[in-house]
Amino acid sequence: MLARPAEALLFALHKEADEVAVRMVKHLMAVAQVLPTIRPQVSQAEVADIQAAVAAVVDHPNPRSLRKKSPHHPTGPPAHPDAVVKKIEDETAKNIASTQLQARLPLRPGYGTQGKEVLLWANYFKVLVDNQPLYLYSIEVQANNNERKPQGKKMKRIVELLLESHLAASRANIATDFKSRLISRDKLTLAPGYGVTYREDDQGQVGSNARHYNVQLKYFGTISAANLLDHLTSTNASTTPPSRETLIQALNIIVGYGPKAASHIASLGMNRHFDLTTTQTASLDIGLTAVRGFACSIRAATGGLIANVQVNHTAFYNEGNLAQLMVKLLDQRSKFELAKFLHKVSVKATHTSPSKVKTIAGLATRTDGAKLPHPPQVPEFGANPQAVKFWLANEVTGQRGSPATAGRYISVHDFFREKYNRRIQYPKLPVINVGTAQDPVFIPPEFCNIIAGQAYRMMLNPLQTDKMIRFACREPNLNAQSITGEGARMLGFEGLGSPTLVGGPSSLEPRCPFADIGTLASLQHADYSEDDGSARSCPGNPIVKYGGGRAVNVSNSRWNLQNIKLTQASKLESWTYCWVQWKPARQAPWRDEEAFRRTLDVFAKALRNVGIQCGDCVKGRIAEVTQNDLSSIDETLHQITTSTSSPPKLVLVILPAKNQEMYKRFKYVCDIKEGIINVCVVAAKFVRQDAQTFANVALKINLKLGGRNQALDPAKLGLIAEGKTMVVGLDVTHPSPGSSPDAPSVVAIVASVDRLLAQWPAKLAVQDGRKEMVSNLKALMKSRLGLWSDSNNGQLPDKILLYRDGVSEGQYQLVLDSELPHIRAACREMYPADHTRQGLPLITIIVVGKRHNTRFYPTTLAQADRKGNPQNGTVVDRGVTEARNWDFFMQAHSAIQGTARPAHYYVVHDEIFHKRTGQSPFRNAADALEDVTHNMCYLFGRSTTAVSVCPPAYYADLVCNRARGYLADCFEPAASASGSVAGGGGGTRMSTQEMVTMHDNVRDSMFYI
Repeated sequence: MLARPAEALLFALHKEADEVAVRMVKHLMAVAQVLPTIRPQVSQAEVADIQAAVAAVVDHPNPRSLRKKSPHHPTGPPAHPDAVVKKIEDETAKNIASTQLQARLPLRPGYGTQGKEVLLWANYFKVLVDNQPLYLYSIEVQANNNERKPQGKKMKRIVELLLESHLAASRANIATDFKSRLISRDKLTLAPGYGVTYREDDQGQVGSNARHYNVQLKYFGTISAANLLDHLTSTNASTTPPSRETLIQALNIIVGYGPKAASHIASLGMNRHFDLTTTQTASLDIGLTAVRGFACSIRAATGGLIANVQVNHTAFYNEGNLAQLMVKLLDQRSKFELAKFLHKVSVKATHTSPSKVKTIAGLATRTDGAKLPHPPQVPEFGANPQAVKFWLANEVTGQRGSPATAGRYISVHDFFREKYNRRIQYPKLPVINVGTAQDPVFIPPEFCNIIAGQAYRMMLNPLQTDKMIRFACREPNLNAQSITGEGARMLGFEGLGSPTLVGGPSSLEPRCPFADIGTLASLQHADYSEDDGSARSCPGNPIVKYGGGRAVNVSNSRWNLQNIKLTQASKLESWTYCWVQWKPARQAPWRDEEAFRRTLDVFAKALRNVGIQCGDCVKGRIAEVTQNDLSSIDETLHQITTSTSSPPKLVLVILPAKNQEMYKRFKYVCDIKEGIINVCVVAAKFVRQDAQTFANVALKINLKLGGRNQALDPAKLGLIAEGKTMVVGLDVTHPSPGSSPDAPSVVAIVASVDRLLAQWPAKLAVQDGRKEMVSNLKALMKSRLGLWSDSNNGQLPDKILLYRDGVSEGQYQLVLDSELPHIRAACREMYPADHTRQGLPLITIIVVGKRHNTRFYPTTLAQADRKGNPQNGTVVDRGVTEARNWDFFMQAHSAIQGTARPAHYYVVHDEIFHKRTGQSPFRNAADALEDVTHNMCYLFGRSTTAVSVCPPAYYADLVCNRARGYLADCFEPAASASGSVAGGGGGTRMSTQEMVTMHDNVRDSMFYI
């Protein structure tokens, strides 16, 4: 049988010259008509597929250009939706429609019907699990002599030795996470404990001083997939979903067991795996390499279980000698930054035999071992081996750190010469501490080798981030090939070289002894219309309008501002600039002040061209800074805001380079301390006087000043256009690895103030670190309702549509239990009693997911955009979802580069849309919600494109990012090397809440744009 005939034909044609290709396709168009006669196994559907593909080539002005943008089409039968899954979905929808059942979370009100039908692939595989019970065991390791419990690589090695020494006979039926869980398909006969003598995997024999561990396995339950599979295949609307967390966790352990057991694969967390021998790498910076790997997780979906596999990219420390790395790093970084870079990195200490694995606590510091009877002598932070001295006792006292009868202080340099006969080759490098701050152990770095496979867990700097983006950004077809090729092999999906091997599931023995992995509906399909299928797309782009109601030409969700006025342009009576220059002076982009003034004049003209009523620029000030001292920024901005009785309305900040620390400093001082609207530009770009750049800056300025950039036809905003619905965005950002221990989490809330969705003022609040549920939501919501009332003649909204970002799937119920009551409490205090008795306001809460691993791929060229992604407006609500849950994936945008990531929307509470079922032009509530969510994506004020996530969630995310800059001292302690962002050049230290509280002058503006 022909395998994906149209695509195979196209790929063959792309290898020929354009004129040859055209002659061939015209000939083959005729041949296709008689194919069923010549080869009866060729279906009419395949013939139509060939004809459509041929026509796409014939009609294209440059057929060869199609090759690069072609989606990936593995060999196998044509893509088609799973008929069994579709039947379950349709029957369940009918049963839900015929019942008045009130479920814990809203039931799906039907599938969307808008648009036209398409067929897509998705990065999922079927997981076939039998009903055989799985036996669950916990793993506990008892440490010796009050030592810390083994973790990480040591814990993994202990479990490996346990399996090798005590469970070899059962190993084929065992899977483990090498940390705390073991799963067996047979019930194990357990011993009270298992003795494990530790040795490294490269040690042939156990050393004489090897550590001994007692490992205990404890049975804690038996699980089976039967109940969950019954639920996923049932069409009964009222069936209660069984608890699934334990089963899903067990299956994730099973699927991840193979990669975790392989010595050449580094596994991060539960489900991310990286082959350390791969050539799919890129250098990020000194000491760091980006590695391409794969993430795999088990999910429940209609009809059964599925495995989501996605390409993943992570930065790893380079393997090699530590001293050689430090020499390179210290050419570019301070000792403080070096210490942060090396914190918790595992090394092999090579001065002993056998070598031992140690973990770097940091560089030697003056406070190391301060409470020891004989504290080390460290004259300065990062001192060298000759300067650092420690107490060397004459006799062993039995307990490390206890006083000895006699001893002496000795330098690290002399100790290694006397004890190990080692000469220090890098005497000026800092000593590292591989013990703890309380009980340090000092080693010269040349005797340490960094161990391979260690992920870099700090935030990448801007340069590293740019390199990572370039490496990770790939065409969709390349990612699809990686998933079905290297990904399938790494994860042990043997026999699955292609995602379209639908002939039967492949066994994963012996690496995954419990589950078979097959394929999911040729990866999965989406459709657009009332025809049966897995998803839909919205019917075309909405009409975007600007000043005077002028509509712009939207193509692939993009448009431009040429000869366009903003819908409601602001007044900018007075403005000035703050030009930042390096000290000592470097070559400026302008040859003299007159040239600089000409650029400002051109910029002012660009503002007027889009309708902003722009006055003349008031002579500004210059701030001179150094790389490590930004304090002059504070004084310069203070002079700008206080030098006259009528300070300028806006300050244009001209930065000498793309410098994050400088940018954060300006935003903090302008937004929090001085209260002046500001916009930052980089001098090298500003000097070019590029019209598009100036227009983009104008969009930000207009929003900050309270204007409105673009608008949609009111009919495209559905219920929002009625003027009685406040749309809210809510997000929480948490401390990242490397943050201060007392760093808080920060809550950001934005909300619309009118029916046109132009202005979204924001508010920030801090709460306990890593707490996801918002604790002070009542006060935050009251502040947004107050602004709505101020902008709407004292009226409060009848409806609140809230998009909640940052919530994981396991926390959906927490939103209802913890956050919804706070929203209701705020409304009770704000609304008149008669409104409350009427049940107002109606509230709908939708959780927005951006960090998932689901991706979709077009199955034909006709369905692909220019980058090989699905066309913008694609909606998927079948196949990879559950029939009873009201959720959908939406790709509203066209990706600029790489594989497009759709947003995931999950309705956790609804009082609005189900009451509007059947209202024209929508057939059901799903249509209404998807339509308004999609159309809002064209109203992101600073962009001339549709965005990937609807504006309320997007704006809330921007506010969180701005807050991280305000709290740089907490979130990025290394920033203190250039002066405290929050400290503001002296005075008492502010509380974290004060550090995110806007100045009154900018409090109700879109300061975060």
